[in-house]
Amino acid sequence: MKTMNFLVTGVGGQGALLASNILADVGVRAGYDVKKSEVHGMAQRGGSVTSTVRWGEKVYSPLIGQGEADYLLALEKLEALRYVGMLRPGGTAVVGDQGIPPLSVSSGDDVYPDDEQVRRVLSQVTDDYHLIPSVRLAEELGNARAHNVVLLGALSTFIDDVPPDVWLQSIEERVPKRFVELNEQAFQVGREARSSVQRTGRI
Repeated sequence: MKTMNFLVTGVGGQGALLASNILADVGVRAGYDVKKSEVHGMAQRGGSVTSTVRWGEKVYSPLIGQGEADYLLALEKLEALRYVGMLRPGGTAVVGDQGIPPLSVSSGDDVYPDDEQVRRVLSQVTDDYHLIPSVRLAEELGNARAHNVVLLGALSTFIDDVPPDVWLQSIEERVPKRFVELNEQAFQVGREARSSVQRTGRI
């Protein structure tokens, strides 16, 4: 049973912590020892939020060092660039295409990177990166806030030894009951989106 290191990052209010809680629950259900840690930004909404999740036969610490994450799950593009150095060379990055400009961009001091810049920076660490139009896909289901689970669906396709029904059980356990069906649909859409990107290079 190999150890798998996940780094989940986003901006406050995007659902990064829910995504990491689901990810940790999936690991437990799949029979792994799991450790998780999280760091909140200064503000409830708008600050950077990161969480590390580790699965393994026996995990002693939730901490992940620079260049040690096997998977980067980024709900926001700039956060992906901020933390891509935590990804091991050749690791897998699943990135939502939402952009939330920080105050430095709003004030004109900085420029928000375009998608080509995002791809260029990610490619310096790994060729295995996937930009998913998670917000659009969630909006098509009726609620943009489910974009975090769209990205979990995409991530799940890389973890062959955990079947989809285990992920769906964790989603059912972790999200409010009135949103379970929506999030189950978001998960399936994310799985299909990643397959579409693999086949065509775009959605």
